[in-house]
Amino acid sequence: MDRQGPNIQWYPGHMTKTRRMIEADLRLVDAVVEIIDARIPESSRNPMIPELVRGKKRLVVLNKSDLSDPAANRRWMRHFEGLGCAAIELNALTGQGVGAIAPALRRLLAEKVARDRARGMNKPLRAMVLGIPNVGKSSLINRLAKGAKAQVADRPGVTRGKQWIRMAGNIDLLDTPGILWPKFEDEQVALHLAFTGAIKDDIMDLEEVACKLLAWLARQAPQALEARYGVQAAPLEGAQGAHDLLQDIGRARNLLMAGGVVDSGRAAVVLLDEFRGGKLGRFTLELPPAGGAS
Repeated sequence: MDRQGPNIQWYPGHMTKTRRMIEADLRLVDAVVEIIDARIPESSRNPMIPELVRGKKRLVVLNKSDLSDPAANRRWMRHFEGLGCAAIELNALTGQGVGAIAPALRRLLAEKVARDRARGMNKPLRAMVLGIPNVGKSSLINRLAKGAKAQVADRPGVTRGKQWIRMAGNIDLLDTPGILWPKFEDEQVALHLAFTGAIKDDIMDLEEVACKLLAWLARQAPQALEARYGVQAAPLEGAQGAHDLLQDIGRARNLLMAGGVVDSGRAAVVLLDEFRGGKLGRFTLELPPAGGAS
């Protein structure tokens, strides 16, 4: 795939403000909780985060892990652990695995807990939650806030005007706005974000995105397309083959306009919605680098 494809610019002024706020607020926390999409663990990470966090301990949360391949989830968790991070998988929408956050943070910060205990202190552990927009960070924060003992923004010792959430286990979480990076120079990253819905549909050509997704699925899991839509998915011959397959899906779903012409736009929306919702199966679009901590 051409890796010098569309150069998508997406860094409004509030993103610059968010970065500055994150840099200032890091002094308030002991660790960073980084939310990523388990289907695209690398593409859904802001590459500036390692620089931004300045050596803070990190807990990487593979959200939407119910939509990704279970074996790939395990590989990615071992990969991040090999980088010195803690890692867990969960589903913020259903709450599955959310209870693992507090124990994981306590293990990650065990040395601090021990130091505080030796000094006769029981200070809360504080962690900042980071993640790009539409990766599920808001869903996780909302779920944690519902079960929180209290909102602690006005508690003595905690900066006013910031959204802190008190979790069980004497842990305070600081929410932050989603932060993106200045541009997507790698077409593959942009497509992965588009496939999973992290990029708004109205800034990309949905038919082109759907055809790119079909090309990937036809290579990796043609049986999923055949089972879902009753179409012949492989072999697929180039871009025209993907377009023809999208037409076949439109006909299979009776997505027709006047004269029996397939409504390719509607077919693209159906395919993307069903892929994002896990109706075609559980897929991970990228794996850790070969030879790394996998």
